[in-house]
Amino acid sequence: MSSTPVKKAAREATESKPLRALARTGFAVNGLMHAVIGLVAIRIATGSGGEADQSGAFAQIAKAPGGPVILWTIVIGMVALGVWLILEAFLIPGADPKRKWAHRIGGIAKGLVYLALGVTAFSFARGGSTNSVSTSKTFSATLLSAPGGVILLLVLGLAIVAVGGYFLVKGATRKFRQDIRVLSGAAGKAIVVLGVVGYIAKGVALCMVGLLIVIGALAAKPSESKGLDGALRTFAALPFGSWILSAIGVGLIAYGLYSFARARLVRL
Repeated sequence: MSSTPVKKAAREATESKPLRALARTGFAVNGLMHAVIGLVAIRIATGSGGEADQSGAFAQIAKAPGGPVILWTIVIGMVALGVWLILEAFLIPGADPKRKWAHRIGGIAKGLVYLALGVTAFSFARGGSTNSVSTSKTFSATLLSAPGGVILLLVLGLAIVAVGGYFLVKGATRKFRQDIRVLSGAAGKAIVVLGVVGYIAKGVALCMVGLLIVIGALAAKPSESKGLDGALRTFAALPFGSWILSAIGVGLIAYGLYSFARARLVRL
């Protein structure tokens, strides 16, 4: 099949008003998820319990009044956003094939991440649950047992560190402003501040996740690969760790609030 029919079908789908509305919902529920993760991170920093990752956020939402309805909304929003990002990846303009495919792969990867989050939320919406820490360890152990598993796990860890670095740079340089319609006045400035703080906090958290995976690969110990919750708890074990973790928690809440604003202001 030539690229023209594919682009035509993708363009028609992304121009669908219902899909665009659902994609905006996806950004909003992504903000809710990050805000809950940030709150749990602060609770961990102050000595309370909780699981500071996507599964922990969904578990907290499930316990809240109207939790199942919210979870089903998250499922729909995450899946719609994932589909929209994958379709949009085929509409990236540009004459340079290498750059175009790099952006296309990035868009597809982001879409798959949101689809995976939708699947996780689906399990909670149905009354089930998942443990991301054990899932991460099992996945790492499976990779390590495969031929070339150490290299694969090492590449995965470095890739996550690179993604974390991307978030850090995007936040520090405020490049995220290209994704939204920046409002004028105090509201616009507040949204930009939330974006800067949020992107940097998420970048720091992702870099720690990637580093733990790299350490696990080099030591051939799947237990070192602990996912986002384990990465945040690692910060808590550092000198002044509770302050560092609290700051990251506040940053993740800021990212959540920015995502709420992005849901309305994103360029679709």
